[in-house]
Amino acid sequence: MADDQPNQPHSQSEDQSPQPSTSGYQLNVVDDEIPGPSAPWVDPRPMPESPTRKRGRDESDEETGSGAEDIWVVESLCGLKMKLKRQRVSSVLPEHHEVFKKLLEDPVIQKFLAWDKNLSVSDKYLLSMVIAYFSRAGLFSWQYQRIHFFIALYLANDMEEDNQAPKQAIFSFLYGKNRSERPLFHKLRFQFIRSMNWRTRVSREECEEIQAFDPDLWVWGRDRLTLMP
Repeated sequence: MADDQPNQPHSQSEDQSPQPSTSGYQLNVVDDEIPGPSAPWVDPRPMPESPTRKRGRDESDEETGSGAEDIWVVESLCGLKMKLKRQRVSSVLPEHHEVFKKLLEDPVIQKFLAWDKNLSVSDKYLLSMVIAYFSRAGLFSWQYQRIHFFIALYLANDMEEDNQAPKQAIFSFLYGKNRSERPLFHKLRFQFIRSMNWRTRVSREECEEIQAFDPDLWVWGRDRLTLMP
């Protein structure tokens, strides 16, 4: 990804790895004029499976790898006695919300969200995880491009869904039946997840905190429960 030409498509053979940049890695960007299945992303070898945390898992489990930190704050003072409480501080900054909102204006992303009518790939919790991953990847806000959205959403589905169908749905939208364009996507996915130090777990609590930052954002209405008969 060239900083001076972020929207220009790049071609790259399968045996070439993206060269390191000042952000730690370089990502290809899909041409803005080519929505849907066309991107020049492609993959040399499959990424090793990470431990998964599915949607039904007990939320009381330890939040290993979460982007949040716990701090102790004073709740009350009574003479020489002090009562402390543990408070969770999210690593998600306003700039991460802003870059996410900006990407929602991308015509290809809008087409994708409209395409996913059943919210099987992009409900509000999976989209919240995209913001959480943006906060952990360590890029400057201006470096995030369309491809980061799809990589982060793919990772979210990899963590939360029990089968391959949602992830294959992302590929189906982007590439149709052309499987030759997938390898680089997986290579970039590996680099993205490595930039997060493998911190892929996002708790339901953190997702809800992310949604509460801007509760009127239209994508938070993408609730699967509203589709149930």
